[in-house]
Amino acid sequence: MNVFRLSGDLSHLAAIIILLLKIWKTRSCAGISGKSQLLFALVFTTRYLDLLTAFISLYNTSMKVIYIGCAYATVYLIYVKFKATYDGNHDTFRVEFLVVPVGGLAFLVNHDFSPLEILWTFSIYLESVAILPQLFMISKTGEAETITTHYLFFLGLYRALYLINWIWRFYFEGFFDMIAIVAGVVQTILYCDFFYLYVTKGKNISQYVKTVAYSFKSVFTRARTKHRNISHITISCSTNLFP
Repeated sequence: MNVFRLSGDLSHLAAIIILLLKIWKTRSCAGISGKSQLLFALVFTTRYLDLLTAFISLYNTSMKVIYIGCAYATVYLIYVKFKATYDGNHDTFRVEFLVVPVGGLAFLVNHDFSPLEILWTFSIYLESVAILPQLFMISKTGEAETITTHYLFFLGLYRALYLINWIWRFYFEGFFDMIAIVAGVVQTILYCDFFYLYVTKGKNISQYVKTVAYSFKSVFTRARTKHRNISHITISCSTNLFP
């Protein structure tokens, strides 16, 4: 294991711990998207099913167990322990718009057409977009707490470090995984401007996140409108042809 992967793992763990501590200390999950956390729990569950079939190292197994445990602990705090503070009225992103296309893509583009490999590929694709419900929620509330921006920063840092890790492994180990790299690039792109604003203009981060989330919201709105228009035209044509 190289230093970039280790740093990436620790950044990922830091993001998860920051979120858990925020919820526990404030006794509130206000401003946090439960849907994003459910997606991350699904990501870890489908990715680490090999815990039941293979052992790589104590570190590898420990991190997998910690990720899964923390993911479900976060979901528990949001939907059970502090359910009264969960803002479901603003956490309205249609996650099926992510899960269904990602699931289809995992079946079509994978390394090996086997259950574990398809589920692993599904988790890689889903992780790249799992943060979108959180961004969408911020766009609706117009608020992003400092602790939430720290969480987003460390998530983005984790992905950026993993990109460097893949470059390192390509040059020094001859390892190359196109699926993981493309998904990682997509996820990192979502955070690029966020990194810049986090470091140079912290006070503008909330507005940036709102802008990014609003852009994705507009894309999905246009897609739904186009679909409805096509359906309306089809129905009209059928009526005219077969009165």
